[in-house]
Amino acid sequence: MMASGFAGLGYQIVWTQQCALWLGHETAAVLAVVTAFFGGLALGALALGSRIQGSARPERWYAACEATIAVWSVVLALLMAPISGWVLDLTGPQPSPAWQWAVAFFGTFFVLLPATAAMGATLPAMERVMARLDREGRSIAPLYASNTLGAVVGVLATAFWLVPELGLARTAGVCAAFNVLCAIAALRLSSGAVTRAQPNRCPRAHKLLMQLAITGLLGIGYEVLVVRVLSQVAENTVYTFAMLLAVYLIGSALGAASYQRWLAGSRDADKLRDRLLCLLAAACLLGTASLWAAELIRNAITQGFDAGMTSALTAEAAIALAAFGLPTVAMGALFSHLGTQASAAGIGFGRSLGFNMLGAAFAPLLFGVLLVPSLGPKVALLLVAAGYLALSSPHGWFQPLGWGTAGSAIALALWAPPLVFIDVPEGGRVVSYREGSMAAVSVVEDAAGVSRLRIDNRQQEGSSSSLLADSRQALLPLLLHPAPKRALFLGLGTGVTASSAAADPALQVDAVELLPEVIAASTHFTRELSGDTPNPRLHLMSADARRFVRATGQRYDVIVSDNFHPARSGSGSLYTVEHFQAVRERLAAGGVFCQWLPLHQLDLDSLRSIVRAFVTVYPAGTAMLATNSLETPVLGLVARAGTDRFDLRQVRERLAVNTLPQRLGEFGIADEFALLGGFIAGPSALARFAGDAPRNTDDHPVVAYRAPRITYAPDSLPRERLLALLRELSIAPAELIDTGPDAAAPARLAAYWKARDRFIEAGQHVRPETDLQHLLSQVREPLLDVLRISPDFRPAYDPLLRMAMALGRSDAAGARALLEELQQAQPARPEAGQALGQRTAESP
Repeated sequence: MMASGFAGLGYQIVWTQQCALWLGHETAAVLAVVTAFFGGLALGALALGSRIQGSARPERWYAACEATIAVWSVVLALLMAPISGWVLDLTGPQPSPAWQWAVAFFGTFFVLLPATAAMGATLPAMERVMARLDREGRSIAPLYASNTLGAVVGVLATAFWLVPELGLARTAGVCAAFNVLCAIAALRLSSGAVTRAQPNRCPRAHKLLMQLAITGLLGIGYEVLVVRVLSQVAENTVYTFAMLLAVYLIGSALGAASYQRWLAGSRDADKLRDRLLCLLAAACLLGTASLWAAELIRNAITQGFDAGMTSALTAEAAIALAAFGLPTVAMGALFSHLGTQASAAGIGFGRSLGFNMLGAAFAPLLFGVLLVPSLGPKVALLLVAAGYLALSSPHGWFQPLGWGTAGSAIALALWAPPLVFIDVPEGGRVVSYREGSMAAVSVVEDAAGVSRLRIDNRQQEGSSSSLLADSRQALLPLLLHPAPKRALFLGLGTGVTASSAAADPALQVDAVELLPEVIAASTHFTRELSGDTPNPRLHLMSADARRFVRATGQRYDVIVSDNFHPARSGSGSLYTVEHFQAVRERLAAGGVFCQWLPLHQLDLDSLRSIVRAFVTVYPAGTAMLATNSLETPVLGLVARAGTDRFDLRQVRERLAVNTLPQRLGEFGIADEFALLGGFIAGPSALARFAGDAPRNTDDHPVVAYRAPRITYAPDSLPRERLLALLRELSIAPAELIDTGPDAAAPARLAAYWKARDRFIEAGQHVRPETDLQHLLSQVREPLLDVLRISPDFRPAYDPLLRMAMALGRSDAAGARALLEELQQAQPARPEAGQALGQRTAESP
């Protein structure tokens, strides 16, 4: 039973990852797989339980079920790609929420059904086998505890070792091997026929079955709600979900074992049931109350240990233990007791298990999709506690534990704040907050008026202070295309990137965003660009990016993929070989694809895997920087369909015909050198950088399991990773562009790149300074050296010009000297000469 539990929860981790590929978000995948699991378990237990109950050879049933699980898991491993394509086609590029959730739940249910139904029959089959070894007692608590303990090991081993090392398909193969061994071991238990169980149904059977179903609904509902709340406190990675699930299962196993040790054989079964129900209601209230202190618990643990992944995971385990500890122990004991009562009432174990799992199957839909967005997590959690209390008899209600729990629930409902976690800086305010079925989205403004968009309070999707950088992430790839007519943006964030593109009257823009709440929140950031009037050229679509790319038939001149946080739920699947291949199919002839990557949220090893996946599909791909920022560096992987190099003549013509409302110079793209000067790697350098790093694929999601490490325990600063990257990469003008008759352009472009690298290196030594003279002493010579390398490099010229103008108010001679040096370093720029002339005219 332990081995079977290991395999079962190993499959759940694997199938959740695989289903996320067509559902787009790991939260949706978790809800769908949990529903499919419990629905299949219920169907298997109910459909086969009675036949197993009457069988003289239950070990054969058990062996057949384990073999079925093994076979179907192998089938899924081999056919998951075509099955995923079929589900994507069925869902469509822009499904309605009702259709999307219907396909998510029912599609996943039917895909997993052969295996999950067989899983549902294994427990009643093993219970009948064990009846031979223990003729006097029929408690299923030891089986339940053993199976659950194996499940804990399966969750942790799968998430922390098997999938990162072996990938999804081979991990499923390991679980299938366990199933085969279980089947063989069960057949070896055979020692003759088992007496057929004769059910003797008592009048209370229907009430017991209803209690089993409702407790299954409430138990998984509590799990869904707590996981959802803690996603705003924990880091919300693949390890977070595994840790929460492991703690939940450990508590259930301890509860079942405790029941067997101390409570089995109680003389008054009904009184014990009422006590357990009231105890569970009280435990759920205590677990709910602990959620308000989750941030304090996490901070206390992380501050008490050295920074690292171990301390971060320990903190996540601690907040999970506070929320799940007592409730899950009580749940394990209650299920064991209800199962024992049902057995005494003549109800076969398969039927008991089936009703319990049937109730559990409805929990993700009811609590995760319906109640959280409509009522909020606090009210939904209080309803769980109230549900357990309502199942008790009136005798239990009037006991101190019963009325005390009821009073506490009312007090929490009336006076406790909502279970909402929003980090608001001192002097700041919450602009908006939206609770959706997959995530909570907030916009927070600080005292300086800077607004930030956050998902689940942990993931920042942009801010009003990065409008220039966000706009550049649209304009750079668009300007690399000679005449784009239609563009696709995968991921919306603040909406500034897509809105900047849609400002071009000659361009139609499709922007795909998974979370409707992000689309609604983006209007706060785009008002500065488009006002309150919607742009008719910007088409916002609530859909999954992977699914949209696979399902749409539209082709695009430019496709821009947002810089998704690689460690967060489902984001790693947007950096796989398969997704890059799907994007390539959507590019029109000569189309440009740019995949932005947040280097400030990404370690170099994970980056190597992403780059290797990219160059597998686009061997002529290049890399560029969105800006020269040291604190939030963003790297772009760029590819073109049908051609390897850009044409300098076309680039100049494209820049000359600017149809945007603003001048391109306002975005730092004044000429062809400013546009092309952001490139840092050619095809050969990217291939060398990727080396033999494991490719990030759908089957081997390296990034999803590796990227969280830098989130839990950063081992370097973003600027350090940027500088290390620049030292490893290189590019030659001939790799990037055909300069035609302009013989001077290659040398000027190479000088620009050298100046850029020197500029970034010099920036790492600059410290914040309010005194102008002190600041100037830090940057004057480094920036002038940069200008001497490349007169075309404007980013070093502009800050020195501003400082010279400010210096003129207190030190006219110093300002004049600096302006003269600027004029000498970049004679083609008129600003320094004009300022000198103005000062000469103003002097007496």
